[in-house]
Amino acid sequence: MGSIHNIGIIKRVIGLLKVLTIPFILLTVLISTYSSASTLNSSTIGIVSQLGYVRGLLSQIGPLLSAVLFILAGIFYAVGQLMTPEKKASFHTTAINLIIGAIIVAVLSFTSTTLATASTHFLSNSTLK
Repeated sequence: MGSIHNIGIIKRVIGLLKVLTIPFILLTVLISTYSSASTLNSSTIGIVSQLGYVRGLLSQIGPLLSAVLFILAGIFYAVGQLMTPEKKASFHTTAINLIIGAIIVAVLSFTSTTLATASTHFLSNSTLK
């Protein structure tokens, strides 16, 4: 019974991390961008530099995070095989969700350079008018 309780706690912690990670990253980027920018032109430069930072971060950490998510999905799938049918379905659903997340992270990390370049051009063109 203790093992099932520990798995429930692990699932709650993973869910909490998923919910808190993206807002924390966005808040950090916004605070660092707007605290150092005083005019429109310097804020644009700050945003462009932040986009470059996020691109670099995604291209370095993205593949590693994707691999970790694939490994976690395999662990959840294997643990689900040992459970009752109801728990098995829950673990397999979690494994599929982790695989989908891993694929999305992999795609974003490989396209981060293109997305950052397009965003930089868009921001540069929109502030010149």
